[in-house]
Amino acid sequence: MTDFETLNLNFIESNYHIWKARPNDLPSDWQFFFQGFEMANGQAPVSHDICDEQALRFQSRVDSLIHRYRDIGHLLACMDPLSACPLDHPLLNPESFGLDKSDMNQPVHSPIQPDDNPVTLHQLIQNLKETYCRSIGVEYMHIQDPDERAWLQGRMEPVQNRPNLNQTDRQAILFKLTQAACFEQFLNKTYVGVTRFSLEGGDVLIPLLDRLCSHAVQSGCREIVMGMAHRGRLNVLAHILEKPYASILSEFENCYDPSDLSGSGDVKYHNGWLADVTIDGHPLRLFLVPNPSHLEAVNPVVEGLCRAMQDHAGPDGRKQVWPILIHGDAGFAGQGIVAETLNMSQLAGYSTGGTIHIVVNNQIGYTTLPEDARSSRYATDVAKMLMVPVFHVHGENPEAAAQVISIAADYKMTFHKDVLVDLVCYRRYGHNEGDDPYFTQPQMVERIRTRPPLYRLYGEILSQQAAIEPDGITEMESGVLNQLESAYQSLHGTTCPFPMPRFYENWSGYHGMWSYEPVETRIDAEPLRSLAEKLNRIPPGFTVHPKLSTILKKRLEAVTAGAGIDWANAEALAFASLLFEGHPIRLSGQDCRRGTFSQRHSVLTDTKTGNHYTPLQSVCTEPAVFDVYDSMLAEASILGFEYGYSLVSPERLVLWEAQFGDFINNAQSIIDLFIASGEAKWQRLSGLTLLLPHGLEGLGPEHSSARPERFLELCADHNIVVCNPTTPAQYFHLLRRQAISKLRKPLVILTPKSLLRHPLAVSDLTDLASGTFQPVLADATVTRPSRVLICSGKVYYDLLERRTKAGREYIALVRIEQVYPFHDAAFEAVVQSFEGVSEWFWVQEEPENMGAWRFIHPIIERIVKRPLTCISRKASPSPATGFPKIYQQQKEVLLTRAVSPADGA
Repeated sequence: MTDFETLNLNFIESNYHIWKARPNDLPSDWQFFFQGFEMANGQAPVSHDICDEQALRFQSRVDSLIHRYRDIGHLLACMDPLSACPLDHPLLNPESFGLDKSDMNQPVHSPIQPDDNPVTLHQLIQNLKETYCRSIGVEYMHIQDPDERAWLQGRMEPVQNRPNLNQTDRQAILFKLTQAACFEQFLNKTYVGVTRFSLEGGDVLIPLLDRLCSHAVQSGCREIVMGMAHRGRLNVLAHILEKPYASILSEFENCYDPSDLSGSGDVKYHNGWLADVTIDGHPLRLFLVPNPSHLEAVNPVVEGLCRAMQDHAGPDGRKQVWPILIHGDAGFAGQGIVAETLNMSQLAGYSTGGTIHIVVNNQIGYTTLPEDARSSRYATDVAKMLMVPVFHVHGENPEAAAQVISIAADYKMTFHKDVLVDLVCYRRYGHNEGDDPYFTQPQMVERIRTRPPLYRLYGEILSQQAAIEPDGITEMESGVLNQLESAYQSLHGTTCPFPMPRFYENWSGYHGMWSYEPVETRIDAEPLRSLAEKLNRIPPGFTVHPKLSTILKKRLEAVTAGAGIDWANAEALAFASLLFEGHPIRLSGQDCRRGTFSQRHSVLTDTKTGNHYTPLQSVCTEPAVFDVYDSMLAEASILGFEYGYSLVSPERLVLWEAQFGDFINNAQSIIDLFIASGEAKWQRLSGLTLLLPHGLEGLGPEHSSARPERFLELCADHNIVVCNPTTPAQYFHLLRRQAISKLRKPLVILTPKSLLRHPLAVSDLTDLASGTFQPVLADATVTRPSRVLICSGKVYYDLLERRTKAGREYIALVRIEQVYPFHDAAFEAVVQSFEGVSEWFWVQEEPENMGAWRFIHPIIERIVKRPLTCISRKASPSPATGFPKIYQQQKEVLLTRAVSPADGA
């Protein structure tokens, strides 16, 4: 007896009594072990030849063989259209289990037999090969939940992983393959060399998505949010979202009247589309999210957008709205945002009930082969961290693809988890239509060149099976090509209107037209006091930490007294007032529930029970809700998610807070590709608010700067708003303006750290109960200055303290609270009040090459009509020093320069 057999027998004997007493306490797929043990010990009526220890050992070997096929049978699966099918693997040979040819006719217990009748070992192995080693390779034994394993086995093994397709189903698959191929062929012939990122070689994606949509609507889905890179995008738009051929061809024709164009636009294979289609008599809304060339960057955006739609839909949202992500093999394996997005899938604040991931596996990334692109066997291996099934499918077997996508959809609905479908196909041409792949992969190209289109291969099979008429393929080809030719003739040589993309109806009433007109954001003092009392009222029996109890008490006392309202208190009042007025709020970020600096405390924790209480939820007035989530430790994916959420939630104040503003550099691609340019490229508005703690306080290079210079260099055409408020009241009004106004622009707020508890950085209740956000704050204490120091942010308090200490009352301080869009009129009014002043300085604590200086000085010089001198730390490749003493020295030099007399004494 082998060591494995001894271990297996000991395991069965030691657990048999548990299974007998409580069968549901052990995994359901272990039951055949115990049934075999009963048979071997005469406790069940079986034939004599397996009622002994030798028979049990034999069955144990068979059971091990079954487990091995389930586990690694995919290594023998035939999945690559460009390579010969594997015929053997040493770990799957019967000899590896002590089985040989003489055992092939032995009857064995087979858990994969639907009728549970004994079969021969030979029949069992054939069934296993049919299920796990044909055109579908499945990885699922890494899943630790036995119920999920059993469910998957029940869907695959009884039918040997073959779909139940009728003649109509097969004809529908053929038609979609024909549409996909003829569309690409027409574009290739009509627009020679024009980049379109052809789907050819991965044509099976179209019938797969068509079947998925059909399966989804039958499961109660009413909306699908899709994300994909550029390859095959036009084909998906045409044949899944039913974007008219004329609309697609107009982008090839470039026939627009330039006066109709809006924004900078984007290339045709990046644009999105919102469509309402009817499938099997059911309405289905499809939205393909716009995506830049950065491939997988759209993944978290799709998830956030989908989550927002699910929240809008109510309790059945996860059933009604599905996310689908279509990836490339190189991008899925290579880009870290994929792993980040996968990691979000089961988190409370970010889950969407399971995403269906489809990898269009061209087996090459631009010119890079898999062995140079990843260290794993499969492009999808990173997804196994989620313990979800991964299906690898031969890209030229559309029926196998149909089987897999049906299982994937049902798995998502049953377990609310992600699922992976890896379509192993190829790319017929180069990376784009102007690229020559012969330079780098000549042998692969030769194999591809001789392969006929998939629709012809599949059509031949159907013709042999008499599933279509002999001329059926020709009729399908003609029908598709005639439609394309008709659309082409209607456009070619004409002027066509610019297609303004449809978007969600709830954006009606919101706009992107910037205005400097102030927004009424005040709220009377008495309602604020009432809200403060509710926010600081602790439920009976709830034990708050003593220090926190003191903080809450002081907050209420400040509001009651009408003075000394600090930053966190003003924020809580802003949130509470908005919620009370019916404006929903979503706040997420690393540690944002408490706040990085222990300032917010939006969620209280009972020190005795660990229970949570969220005071802001007690002041909500329908339809307002307050959602606050501590995010995972990632910036790019979480910011992308919140951007996506904001795209379909104009009524909601959506905020993302960085742990430190410095960490925004980890999400720079989301800022560049979506937040700053989304309106210009795709006419998509967003009201997303970024809270970025900023300020030099001797904490080193990575805890000092939110990189305001990077945001400012992206500012143009009123695309984003960048503010650096210096008082709690300003912050209060800024948050309320963002929610109350019908204008929707991304808002970047440089929030404080040390100012959270600075004794001068407080506001009176009257500051909240009157006025509005002021883009410029002038110094009212100095009427006849001889020097004006213009600044933004925390450095104001340093200058104020030094001016007072030095007795330089002739120096006026001006704060720029909104850096962009710069409010010329407000600043001009300040300049006029300081007529005759010759000394104008810009003071910033950031190095000269960072902060707002290089952006703002031409604007200020134009208005003051004098040269402006910058007082700052010297230019540096690093935002701040890591040495506290040097930091203090630099600060001293800066402040001394700023307040020194005009004569230099």
